[in-house]
Amino acid sequence: MPETLPKEVFKKVRELEVRTRGLVNNIFSGEYHSAFKGKGMEFAEVREYQFGDDVRAIDWNVSARRDDVFIKVYEEEREQTLMILFDASGSGMFSTAHQSKRDLAAEICATFAFSAIKNNDKVGLIIFTDSIEKFVAPRKGRTHVLRILREIFFFKPKGKTTNIAAALDFATRALKRRAIVFLVSDLMDSQYIEKMKLINKKHDFVVIHITDPREFSLPQVGLLELEDAETGECYLVDTFDEAFLKSYESRMLQIHANRKAQLQRLQIDMVQVSTDRSYIKPLTNFFRQRELRQ
Repeated sequence: MPETLPKEVFKKVRELEVRTRGLVNNIFSGEYHSAFKGKGMEFAEVREYQFGDDVRAIDWNVSARRDDVFIKVYEEEREQTLMILFDASGSGMFSTAHQSKRDLAAEICATFAFSAIKNNDKVGLIIFTDSIEKFVAPRKGRTHVLRILREIFFFKPKGKTTNIAAALDFATRALKRRAIVFLVSDLMDSQYIEKMKLINKKHDFVVIHITDPREFSLPQVGLLELEDAETGECYLVDTFDEAFLKSYESRMLQIHANRKAQLQRLQIDMVQVSTDRSYIKPLTNFFRQRELRQ
């Protein structure tokens, strides 16, 4: 029986579906699928070895039983699995533009989910903070995607801090077959690189880095009290102090540059999107560049 959505959830999903319909139909559907096409292969049959076949595909067990040489034949999987790792920690509520980081992340996740419907792919969801708050196993179908959207937009997490490594570890253990994995997060954490390396080896792993312009540049408004949304710690800073502002901005840019360089060295794809700009161009550019690499 189809799952009944509360009115407020249905209204939100409907609005988002209408707003992103063009993206899904004309841009993301084709771009997203082409970017990851051909990565998943599944076993189809065994057949007799023919001249020119790859010897690495020889099935030695079958060859021994039939007293001839047989090889394993694979075919491209007709459907793919998309797993979304959604960071619901406290820092996502930060906003100085027209939407919060969490709202932007939610809309991007919803667009991915709608794209999965369009391509008849499975989609799953992991909502995390400092622990795994919610896991929805990958499935197909509109009803299932509506459930995922309800969780993304209306789930109330218990935790405030972030543990990306735990989320990556959970996803690695939960996904038994190769999948497309999107980590949608502001990356307000550390000690996650080793887990990223591991999941990147097993899956098509992409980091969607959510940022806000004020994380890189503070306004000059005099004394300003800053509160860490995850720990509750407060800091008083003088934004008329040009030396402080220069040091802060330099430090934040350096952190971002170091992270970007580290992921590039590990051949981990990262797309940066900001709350003050459209996410369409960065994502479509990424999908097109990735398609060219296939």
